[in-house]
Amino acid sequence: MTMTTVVHAPTTLIQPRTSFLHLDVGALWHYRELLYFLVWRDVRVRYKQTAIGIAWVIIQPLVVVTIFTVIFGRFARLPSDGLPYFLLVFAALVPWTYVSQAITRSGVSLVADANLIRKIYFPRLIIPLAAVTAPIIDLCLSFLLLLGMATWLGFMPSWRLLALPGFLLLGVMTALSLGLWLSALNVRYRDVGIAIPFLTQVWMYASPVAYSISLVPQEWRFIYGLNPVVGVAEGFRWALLGKGGLGLEATGASLLIVMALLVSGAIFFRHMERTFADIV
Repeated sequence: MTMTTVVHAPTTLIQPRTSFLHLDVGALWHYRELLYFLVWRDVRVRYKQTAIGIAWVIIQPLVVVTIFTVIFGRFARLPSDGLPYFLLVFAALVPWTYVSQAITRSGVSLVADANLIRKIYFPRLIIPLAAVTAPIIDLCLSFLLLLGMATWLGFMPSWRLLALPGFLLLGVMTALSLGLWLSALNVRYRDVGIAIPFLTQVWMYASPVAYSISLVPQEWRFIYGLNPVVGVAEGFRWALLGKGGLGLEATGASLLIVMALLVSGAIFFRHMERTFADIV
């Protein structure tokens, strides 16, 4: 009589941490190659099988700026603070285009990558983070065109450009904070994905993109500055053209709003994360 010994392989249970405030930065770093892959995939898919490829990054903002210049600059004759109206709009449109694209992509990113979420474990935060990172490439290309046009029109780069990464960081934080909220909500309520393009369009007209902040009465500047895009758009104008700027109080208010949205968005995302694979 022979005896058979059955050896059970150890079972490893992988699950997210239960603490809402624990972002597990170590895991994000461990999966950094996945983040790189998702960013590169988004860039490739965006311009795959297009006739003119990356040229769309330049064509789209130029068309929008031209329309705004004709309607608001020539017909409505809105003030441009002594700047060429074309350049005034372009300087704000470049960061706004990034923010709107990053929010739109990150807001639907979890649903778009539903198959990936169901199959393997990885920090789910990587998906909206990749969606926010990918449009930075478009922003850099558009900014090079903006910088060349500004230089050609006589606005030479100055020490103010050193502050530009700070305003860019504010834009990235704005997009990521809203992306965390919207992507998690969109998993449960698909209306969110439908509403995002409409909300971003309304948000653009509530921000100083097609017009100068000088149109806003001084007593309303602080409240207006609670819109974080105001600080980003005016920051780009100030850093590149030497015009604009909200002031320290309003800029500080924008930063506080973004930090509050980012922290609360991270907490909400962690709370919803455990149900993504079941619902998405």
